[in-house]
Amino acid sequence: MAKRQRPRQPGTEPEDSIRENLVKTRIGGDLSSFMKGDPDHPKKVAKGPESFDVIIEFNRDFPGGVTAARQLLFEAYLLHLDRIGATDDSNNLRRFGMSAPLGMPAVPEEVKFDLSQMFSNGSRITAKSLWTDSYAFATLTREAIDRLSSWTMPKNDDDENKGETKSGSKNKKTPLVYKIWCDHKIKRCVYESVRTIKCDAAHASFAASGKGIVWAVADTGIDGTHPHFKTLRTLDLPDGLFHRDFTADNPDPAVASAAALIDNAGHGTHVAGIIAGRTSVLDEPKTDAVKKICVKAEVRNEDGTKSTVKDTHDGVITGMAPHCKLLSLKVLANEKQGKLSNLLAAIGYVQRSNDYGRNIKIHGINLSLGYPFDPVWFAAGQSPLCVEVDRLVRSGVCVVVAAGNAGYGTVTQFSGAPERAAHSGTIMDPGNAALAITVGSTHRDMPHTYGVSYFSSKGPTADGRMKPDLVAPGERIISCALYNGAKSGEAPFREDTGTSMATPHVSGAIAAFLSVRREFLGQPERVKEIFIGAATDLKRRPEFQGAGLLDLMRTLQAV
Repeated sequence: MAKRQRPRQPGTEPEDSIRENLVKTRIGGDLSSFMKGDPDHPKKVAKGPESFDVIIEFNRDFPGGVTAARQLLFEAYLLHLDRIGATDDSNNLRRFGMSAPLGMPAVPEEVKFDLSQMFSNGSRITAKSLWTDSYAFATLTREAIDRLSSWTMPKNDDDENKGETKSGSKNKKTPLVYKIWCDHKIKRCVYESVRTIKCDAAHASFAASGKGIVWAVADTGIDGTHPHFKTLRTLDLPDGLFHRDFTADNPDPAVASAAALIDNAGHGTHVAGIIAGRTSVLDEPKTDAVKKICVKAEVRNEDGTKSTVKDTHDGVITGMAPHCKLLSLKVLANEKQGKLSNLLAAIGYVQRSNDYGRNIKIHGINLSLGYPFDPVWFAAGQSPLCVEVDRLVRSGVCVVVAAGNAGYGTVTQFSGAPERAAHSGTIMDPGNAALAITVGSTHRDMPHTYGVSYFSSKGPTADGRMKPDLVAPGERIISCALYNGAKSGEAPFREDTGTSMATPHVSGAIAAFLSVRREFLGQPERVKEIFIGAATDLKRRPEFQGAGLLDLMRTLQAV
């Protein structure tokens, strides 16, 4: 009897492909894959040269370091703009404060001119690049990417006369860039849930309400017109801090700040309402001009269809840390559109606002967004985003990130038939960052019964580290809906689900904790250790639940 042929398993790679993935190149594996395209879904032929959004990471061994390498590319780009007669981008870069760094070696004009030749019409370096210290964000053609990846600093006569170095090796030309990465598209990944993580008990027993704490929300923006943020003036920031929109180059700080308080998607507003703010109709302090709290929710009908119901709530809806101040960093233009470079620029903005850890004004940041991780592109936790997240934590900022919603999907049986199953190893970036607090999802008010949400991404990471770190309520969480079109005297709220909703529970709990345990300000790694140690074990596998359910009351009692 002939042997039955086993179907090819999805996701396997031939050895030659694996070897190719491990070949060292200055074009990142993610960008290389994107440039090659999907053979099963060929792209439409473009009319002009095809362009790609990229993140340029500079070579630290370049003469004068990363700063000098970055400055050289900026100056070459400005030469290109002058040559083609474009001035807007040039003025924006200069208006953002571009100037030559101290210690930058003298570079001949002909070298700058040679480098500028790689730019073509349509090439662009965005002004948000100036919010970071190690990267530039650009749109480049395929030819420009190839030229930039291979461009090296020409040796001068002195270098040639030196011959060999002390180690006996000949002088090598120094590349300008370390790696060119793809600028990935990032995606977005409460009253019952307050009790689930014992925030209500912490408010009553410890007055842990987030006073004196500033938390950044990198998302679709925050709707500044919603009454929830008016009651306690949640969006009024201390002197020296400003909301900022990174989805467009806004050299005018006032314009950029105003744009960050416009949310066209609602995701950032929902996330922000879980962290902080208060809406109250009856109890003091009341919310001005609000007579009714309306909550929209979806219910499933007997025939499998969904319908929207609207209920009235007469009590109080508060964030986990109602008195915490929120800083809006707009990095997503809508629910489906956003660039990794926007988020990197926002992280750079936090670093500069805190003077790189010397004067911490922003105590934490919530990242309910990310993108799927592929080990072909870079090692787990070593992507540009994860590296910058870890660097931000080391500077004294708590970084709380969503694990992702890829924990359940389809697998192929031996017979070839599809089957639904839980998926391990599905943590998304930046959840792979070692120092971040990565959050999975559990049930809103019955976590011990229902355990970890089926959709919540599971660990471990691709390099074997345990993630997520904690779980928090993420199913059908009630928080702010967009205020646009709301009836007079009505405060709109809605339900939403995902690790995006679980993450701000942890952000708010940490803000509440820091407001009464101020000795831990600027010690995010110690804070992470305390929260993990005080978590409640849900008796699920660690790659599902991490250390367990967030418990603010026990955390406060532990120190």
